[in-house]
Amino acid sequence: MSQVSARASRHMMRGTLSIFLAEVLILPTGLITAVFLARRLGPIDYGLFALVSRLALWAEWSGTAAFGQATVKFVGQTSDWEPIGATVVRLHLMVAGGIAALLWLLSSPLSLLFKEPVIANYLKLFAIDVPIFSLACANSNILVGRGYFKERAQISACRWIARLVLIVFFVELGLSVKGAIIGSIGASVVELLISWLYIRPPVFSKPAFSARRLWGFGAPLFMSRLSQQIFRLDLFALKVLGGTTAQVGFYGAALNLSIPPGIVSKSVSPPLLSTLSRLLGRADESQAKEIGTNALRSVIWLLPFAAMTAGAASGIVRFIFGQQYLPAAPILALLIFAALGLYTIQMAIAIVTALGRPAWAFRLSGPMVPLAVVGHLILIPWLGGVGAAIVTTSVACLAALASVFIVYRIWRVFPPVKTLLKGSLCSGLAFALAVFLSVSGYMIIFKLVAIMLVILLIFLLLGEFTPTEIAWIRSTIGRTAVADEDLDVI
Repeated sequence: MSQVSARASRHMMRGTLSIFLAEVLILPTGLITAVFLARRLGPIDYGLFALVSRLALWAEWSGTAAFGQATVKFVGQTSDWEPIGATVVRLHLMVAGGIAALLWLLSSPLSLLFKEPVIANYLKLFAIDVPIFSLACANSNILVGRGYFKERAQISACRWIARLVLIVFFVELGLSVKGAIIGSIGASVVELLISWLYIRPPVFSKPAFSARRLWGFGAPLFMSRLSQQIFRLDLFALKVLGGTTAQVGFYGAALNLSIPPGIVSKSVSPPLLSTLSRLLGRADESQAKEIGTNALRSVIWLLPFAAMTAGAASGIVRFIFGQQYLPAAPILALLIFAALGLYTIQMAIAIVTALGRPAWAFRLSGPMVPLAVVGHLILIPWLGGVGAAIVTTSVACLAALASVFIVYRIWRVFPPVKTLLKGSLCSGLAFALAVFLSVSGYMIIFKLVAIMLVILLIFLLLGEFTPTEIAWIRSTIGRTAVADEDLDVI
């Protein structure tokens, strides 16, 4: 392994850890926020907030999906990033402005569709957040492309802390659901201001980078992301196909508890794409393949933790949300595997994007939509929220298997068979321990921590982590808070 390649790997690991430590704040802050809102608003109003926030998030991510990964790739391949940055910011403004206007205009029709007239005003308020969120994402993507992972992590940390504080503040003022929405908008403003201080893109200079080139590369990635957003219509489908607002609240609670794989995905995917783009740009394909293989190995590493969550679903829901939210437990036991499937898909999309094959991203995600629609039409009227979760999980896992196969077909990269066997063994043990170790109250925390330690110990004893990886992890932890001297050489 060359010195530059080793530095690239270490830099990616440190960047991944930095972003993970920032994004993992969603666990304490996000869960505290969710618990506060669920208990403060009750199942019905919490269901309304879950519905409108899901719609707003769908709109926001649709507006950023066209350029996110394309920005990271193009910025990562050049030192002259400012022309690209100017084009990216302007395109984000144009697209987000259009989506915000569309969300505003569709607010009343959507309220009729969901048979909840009150959400029309909520959606109009949330429309304000769309361009703010989009600009913040543009700045963050430029930072990741330049390899500034630590700065990107700091921005995420500030966002999650601000979101918790502002939502609690405005809800406690008596603004209820509107207060939660205003707090969410305030968090986006904080993220935008801090990211602007870090990157300062040349907004008013004439863009020298072709917007058509960005559109051309980003179009299949946009279609892929749009497909994934439409695929996650489970919450909306549940309401449209006869679910009550309380059932939507239960489903929203389960969604909130299934976010850990998504946190890891947001931590790994951007540094993975940036690092692979840089290595492939230098024709260092062997090191790029090693990093790509490790990204797919990480899917197997997360599988036992998903099994643990499924086995302990009832205790987790009861402890966090209370007895009245217990119907969310079987939904959580399914959705945690859907989240892991989506994580796998994101790893595969990052790899094929770095390889300059973005069309495969849409080929992976596109078929998920019709499969999900047919499945929801059949199972939701029969099984309600559990039916929606079965469809979402089944389709996500099928797409995940297809994504691993496609990466192997294109690049001959595949998770090692030994890792699959070790992951399967750990998963079975973790699920059994979670089911049969019966505890209540705060003891659920100690139970989950103990099972996590058992999982890590088994992986370690079975030799899953190489000495080099262990050394890098120790080095990464020790240097995460230190300025990165290798930044300019990768």
